[in-house]
Amino acid sequence: MRNIVFMASEAAPLAKTGGLADVTGSLPKALTQLGYHITVILPLYRRELAKTDYRPTPTSMRIEMWADGRKWLCPIHEIDIAGLRYLLVEQDALFDRDGLYGPAGGAYADNLLRFLLFDRVALEVAARLGPDIDIIHCHDWQTGLVPVLLRTQYLHLKPIARAKTVFTIHNLAYQGIFSPDWLHRLGLPSHHFHPEGFEFHGQINCMKAGIMEADAITTVSPSYAQEIMTPEYGCQLEGFLANHAGRLRGIVNGIDTRHWDPAHDEHIAAPFRVGDVAGKKICKQQLQRQCGLDQEADTPLLTLISRLAEQKGIDLMLANIERWIEQGYQLAILGSGDPALEQALHEFSNRYPQRMYFWQGFNESLARRMYAGGDIFLMPSRFEPCGLGQLMAMRYGNVPVVRATGGLKDTVIDYFADKRHATGVHFREASAEALDAAVTVAVALYRRPAVWRRIRNNALRRDSSWQASARHYDALYRALTHDD
Repeated sequence: MRNIVFMASEAAPLAKTGGLADVTGSLPKALTQLGYHITVILPLYRRELAKTDYRPTPTSMRIEMWADGRKWLCPIHEIDIAGLRYLLVEQDALFDRDGLYGPAGGAYADNLLRFLLFDRVALEVAARLGPDIDIIHCHDWQTGLVPVLLRTQYLHLKPIARAKTVFTIHNLAYQGIFSPDWLHRLGLPSHHFHPEGFEFHGQINCMKAGIMEADAITTVSPSYAQEIMTPEYGCQLEGFLANHAGRLRGIVNGIDTRHWDPAHDEHIAAPFRVGDVAGKKICKQQLQRQCGLDQEADTPLLTLISRLAEQKGIDLMLANIERWIEQGYQLAILGSGDPALEQALHEFSNRYPQRMYFWQGFNESLARRMYAGGDIFLMPSRFEPCGLGQLMAMRYGNVPVVRATGGLKDTVIDYFADKRHATGVHFREASAEALDAAVTVAVALYRRPAVWRRIRNNALRRDSSWQASARHYDALYRALTHDD
């Protein structure tokens, strides 16, 4: 049995701000089914835990660590969730705060101290877990320094000294950039502070550290792996990534297909599955009724569930709403974010209450009913490393219209690229006109029942499980450890 340690700043269901937590909470479970022994190490966020029903118990491990001129005592806590072991690093002065990374809309000034201390303690903990560790899998900038520390200051810890490291980039836009003043305050290995190391325009760049030193680099879709080596998506690291392209690959994320299953979802009006989709019509009727939309079975119902931000292409949709309503379509939208976008959506829904519905915020029960009741799912993102919404939509037979970028391009098969196996419709240009053209195509297909049935069934059949992703990680781990 191979021993893997995941090190991350968040993991569902214990602490979550985004897709990173979904990966670190779900991928390890799928890997255990392939015979791996997995331990997940993350900080103990007391205020986040208070929002859950989980209560970790103290272990006998208590790690003392010097950082920034003082000694920090870090007791280690443990919790088992569905057979997966989580170890939590306690240090309330650093982690018992509002927000994982900062107050709303901001970042804590001492984030490098917080997560470097976590990285060091996590390595100490990993070395005490028993059998030698085969793989240490790190995630995003918060653990980007782990591979560097392991190869410099922690080589004396024999249980982890031979471990291979994997560094996963979930979103390159967040790189963990800090003042060089922290180099000596935190005892970072300064001989790596140069342009080919983790120096970035005179600053410390934690993302670069992980890219530089990890044995393998992954990101969350094959297309995103290629895109981040271009100026448009590279966030000024495209050249650096290109230099390390031989260790870079993309592996698409998954979803918990037992948790997201229209055949057994208690939140929706009626169950349905491939070969028996009668329940989907009932779900659409219920969604129209709940949203106050006209009860029209044959009207195309467009749905969008998203953070409301420019990155998500919400402005492209806004530019088309009036036209789509004039065309006779209906819209149901759920999300929150940019106040100006929220206000615009409220104005449309107030003006056309029988044609458009907007729920500001997040409501999982309503989201499930939108996935189940919608006909066409909109995801016009300007960039999308992987995306989960399109996976959930396909799982519920809600056919996606997506911009051909990142994980959207990799997971949704475009009708014009492969009519027999299509699961949705792509558009390329990030413009309102291109989105409208793609929606027009989707609606035309919707009005051809036999064609639409095939596309919808293809979407329903798609394997979006974490087991599919885990098989790719299994192959990577085996290659790194020369285990055939």
